Order: sequence, then C-alpha cells, then structure tokens
Amino acid sequence: VQRLGHSAERVARDSGIPAGFMLGQAGHETGWGQSEIKHADGSNTFNLFGLKAGQGWAGKVAEVRTTEYVDGRPRKVLAKFRAYDSYEESLRDYARLINGSPRYAKARAQTGSVVAYATELQKAGYATDPGYARKLSGAIHSALRAQRTQT
Repeated sequence: VQRLGHSAERVARDSGIPAGFMLGQAGHETGWGQSEIKHADGSNTFNLFGLKAGQGWAGKVAEVRTTEYVDGRPRKVLAKFRAYDSYEESLRDYARLINGSPRYAKARAQTGSVVAYATELQKAGYATDPGYARKLSGAIHSALRAQRTQT
C-alpha cells in the first residue's frame, strides 16, 4: 500500500476506481508482493492483477504456471500473462479493463461498497476461484485500513 499508493491515487483520479480497491486487489493477486508474476529470467512483469494476455493483447507477455478452477476444482495450467514496464502501467491497464468492458459494468457501479464491488467482479468472471469475492473483500478492507494509518 505504501509503495503503490501514489500511483494508485493518480489512477483513481483518472478512472473513478477507488485507490484502496485497486491496492487491495493488487495485494490479493500478488500475495502482498510476495508472489508477483515473473518472466522466465526472473525479471518482474509488474502485473499486479493477474491479467492474462488474451487475443487482443499486443504487449509483452510472460508464460507462467497458475491455478485455475475448472468445475470448482483447482488445476495447474500454463497461461500467458500481460507484462508491463511499471506498476503504474499495470494499474492503468486494470482501470482501462474495468472501465472499458461491458462485462464489468455492474462492478463499476458498485465502487461505493467493497463487498458489492468484489461480488460483481466475481459474477462477471474476473477470477475462477469460487471464494474470490470473499477473499478480495478482505484484502480491500485491509488496504483501506492501511491507507487510513498513512494519512
């Protein structure tokens, strides 16, 4: 939260997505910085949100083993993830995804509530983990508490 706070605040001003929501989700997705996605050579991808590199992605990628839930069961799969040159670039790409995709419209409309936002992200298929909304809500609440102690 301390390391990414200023970048998240800048992106929040531009996107309307609360900085604490982005920080909490980044914390959850990276194990609070302990499990960041790396390139094969060990260098950082700066991917804070576990965003995959789908067909429309023209940027850099990293191929990594990850856990996906298929029919409620965890499976290890090889997936391509987006790679960035900075954390702020990752935050901005996340905001573009959430704000630009009709799939996440209900989540965008719920930025006044941590639980509702996380629930709508899960319903929209942001992650395959059946417990994602509960886990994400907890992470966002942790980030918001950390933000309050810094001000």
